[in-house]
Amino acid sequence: MVVVVVVVEWVLIVVVGAVVKEVVAVVVVVVVVVVVVIVVVIVVEVEVVLVVVVVVVVVVVVVVAVVVVLVVIMVAMLLVALVGVVVVVVVVVVILVVALVVLVVVVEEEEEALVFNIVVEAVVIVVVAVVVVVVVVVVVVVVVVVVVVVVVVVVIVVVLVVILVVALVVVVVVVEEEAGALVVILVLLVVEKTFL
Repeated sequence: MVVVVVVVEWVLIVVVGAVVKEVVAVVVVVVVVVVVVIVVVIVVEVEVVLVVVVVVVVVVVVVVAVVVVLVVIMVAMLLVALVGVVVVVVVVVVILVVALVVLVVVVEEEEEALVFNIVVEAVVIVVVAVVVVVVVVVVVVVVVVVVVVVVVVVVIVVVLVVILVVALVVVVVVVEEEAGALVVILVLLVVEKTFL
């Protein structure tokens, strides 16, 4: 049981760490994008800025919504799996208690100890097997969900960066050379923060 608890805690730590890392990466990219948009607002006409802002806002909202939904699903699946372990253990313990009560009432006194030991060993084996299976399922589910979260976040952020770069390339053509250089630097910063 101690091993199971340690495994579950380790899985939770890994999952939470992975999710937090991806969320922080998205936040960093969003912040840099906002800075870029502010610079564009200063040096470009409002019409171009409105297009960029609308695109960025829509993609950011999608990123946040997807991350929140996936995290909620992951937490719910973890809770369901953990509750399943608890329910299985409780049911097995109840069965054990009922079986022992029946043994005490039905079996002769000399045979009680032997039968008791057999029942206890059988129940322990069943409990351990069930717990191991549930833990394996939990780990697999967690890994799958984390991979999905990472892939979705990376894809959406890449789309955001591509859209922003295309919009800013158009802006650089319109803006004067100095401001264009600043925008290019900020775009490169966005790309760097996204993939590092």
